[in-house]
Amino acid sequence: MFYKKQKIGKKWYPRSFTVGTYDTKEVARRLAELSTVSKGDTYAVLMGLGEVLGSMLESGNSVKLDGLGTFYLVGNANGQGVDTPEEVGPEQFRKVTVAFIPEYSRAQNHRVTKRTIVPRHVEWTALEGLMK
Repeated sequence: MFYKKQKIGKKWYPRSFTVGTYDTKEVARRLAELSTVSKGDTYAVLMGLGEVLGSMLESGNSVKLDGLGTFYLVGNANGQGVDTPEEVGPEQFRKVTVAFIPEYSRAQNHRVTKRTIVPRHVEWTALEGLMK
């Protein structure tokens, strides 16, 4: 993982960022390597995933994919408050986003022991150190 140094007010903070993007074809290739499904079939399934998830989320449900996590829609009405409960309505929503919670498991002491897509160890590298 990479970070840049960023000044906010009078303080400095690390800001994480990505250096590239894996596309659907690469995800399909890697999934095909882990399974008995062809790269083409895997790609076709991945291409349909967004449409299927969208229609499931639109119905007001969350979608849990084992080994990955749970997707759900969040309506944002920030700054669109009204004075009485009777005035509250869906027109106040200005934005709808998809939220995601990675799958996790807990030990008996209720501590999270595993999150499937979040690495247990992340090694941070300053971008400035790579650009020299």
